Amino acid sequence: MTAAEEVTGKRIAWFNCQAGVAGDMTMAALVDAGANPDDVANTIAGMGVDGYALMFERVQRCGVGATWANVIVHSDGDHHHPHRPVSEIYHLLDKADIPDRVRQRATAVYQQLAKVEGEIHQVPPNDVELHEVGAIDAIVDVVGVCAALESLGIDEVRCSPIAVGIGTIKSAHGLLPNPAPATTALLTAAHAPVVGLETNLEVTTPTGAALMTVLADGFGALPPLVPTAVGYGAGTADVAERANVVQVVIGEATQADAKHEGTDVALLETNLDDITGEVLAHAVSSLLAAGAHDAWLTPIVMKKGRPAHTFSVLCDPTAVEQMRQLVTHETGTLGVRASIIQRWPQRRSTLTVEVDGHTIGVKIADHRIKVEFDDAAEAAEALEIPVRQVLDLAAAQARAEKSGFEQSGSDSD
Repeated sequence: MTAAEEVTGKRIAWFNCQAGVAGDMTMAALVDAGANPDDVANTIAGMGVDGYALMFERVQRCGVGATWANVIVHSDGDHHHPHRPVSEIYHLLDKADIPDRVRQRATAVYQQLAKVEGEIHQVPPNDVELHEVGAIDAIVDVVGVCAALESLGIDEVRCSPIAVGIGTIKSAHGLLPNPAPATTALLTAAHAPVVGLETNLEVTTPTGAALMTVLADGFGALPPLVPTAVGYGAGTADVAERANVVQVVIGEATQADAKHEGTDVALLETNLDDITGEVLAHAVSSLLAAGAHDAWLTPIVMKKGRPAHTFSVLCDPTAVEQMRQLVTHETGTLGVRASIIQRWPQRRSTLTVEVDGHTIGVKIADHRIKVEFDDAAEAAEALEIPVRQVLDLAAAQARAEKSGFEQSGSDSD
């Protein structure tokens, strides 16, 4: 190994979700990769809930050896209480005897779930009553995944594009489109790249989508690392056309030279001189909603002095065909050009804070804290105060929580 490839000590877990992802599959994959099942079970027990049993079993899916997390809910347990207020889950997490990072990761997952469910059902996030994701088996999955990450000492999570199915699925609300509204909202909010599978199975669940979109620091191909373990978490169904597993690769991040440490991305562009500003703006929004990393417009002057715009889209290389078709569909362009370039995204994490009962999303990088403006604007309107005041309050709270987390981490070293 050259000096440019020396490991940094940062442990990464990269999830391959191109057959879909669910909470139990994610937990099982981490156990298959070496997470201590006793640590996982003991951490879940620290939540103080009962009425379930958790077993890890060896199975095969399309000939691939994998671990299956079998969560059995007792008949006198949570099935009598299918609706669980998110406030109750927060209370359980707050008083639970679990590691701080497990609590913070699990809380962030449920905060994002509450936010999207609140938007879907048009209720404040803190008043949301969770159905499937509030059930005891989903709580076991979420806390179990966070416990398994802690058992493996994972510092950073990465994720491939996420597969989704088609058709309809059954839920507590009746028949819903596949992927479920909550799943779609979670993937859209994170601008997560997705791939479609020709199956009516719910290959990606809301719990699985929440875990990936909240815990992952980025999406794409396997990042530069020295692999140390690999695990496969099995889904319940053993379908013939694909291995129904979530793969996780555990490894030590490498310190690459500056010319190699960037991430490959695709840049799609087309020049447009016969389209209105409203249609251009809608096209930008459509590409972002479909999972593009970024999309923007640049004013240009074409031949014969015609005013025009260059429409640019940045996306994962695996999504080029999907994005090309969408650009053509939305703009009517006669041609799209593409190139592979590199970008150096700054590492960042996300958390949510509360401002007078309103949930505000915040992105945190090493030298910057950015409050989600739409969240702040919505809270400002409800509270009848200037949006800048909400931005300041949310940023201050995020700084305090970030400082507290860093302090607790240094104290544990």
